Amino acid sequence: MNVWKILGAVVLDLVLVGCSGPAEPEVVTYVRLGPTELPAESFERPPEEPFDKSDYLFGFANLASFYDAPGEAGYLMFGGDYGFDSVSIIVTETHPKGGPPLHTHDVEEAHVLLSGRMDYVIGEKRFSATGPYIARVPAGAPHTFVNAGKQPLNLIGIIPSNQPGYEVVGPNPLVE
Repeated sequence: MNVWKILGAVVLDLVLVGCSGPAEPEVVTYVRLGPTELPAESFERPPEEPFDKSDYLFGFANLASFYDAPGEAGYLMFGGDYGFDSVSIIVTETHPKGGPPLHTHDVEEAHVLLSGRMDYVIGEKRFSATGPYIARVPAGAPHTFVNAGKQPLNLIGIIPSNQPGYEVVGPNPLVE
């Protein structure tokens, strides 16, 4: 068979496939962190496994876990309990239409989302954002979010304090 005919057929296939319409939807992957069945009630639990704050590596079983109804499970690391001088971390599995209550922290916070879409309230502003992004939450600003997509997603919150304050201000105004 003629190599040029084969190459021409392959190029034609590529062109036709590329022009056949919208690309297939991107598959959003996430790490399952919470329970397989979403509870009706919020909770916070201590670490499942002991840890030593002098360690350099901590598994999620070494972290406190939480669930905020409706649809946000995750892990919380208050840095001071783990040997950090000035950082705490929150890692969530946020389900569609799920998110935390409206709340504040006494220090600023950064949200890192690699994929998915969130609706936000930060202070007086409401907006939507599609990952990947980093969101800035000023210290003291009432804030919350809700997963506006159709797949669960993981959000990482970074807080520059080893014992950040957390105060619930009210229910999540974005939850229907």
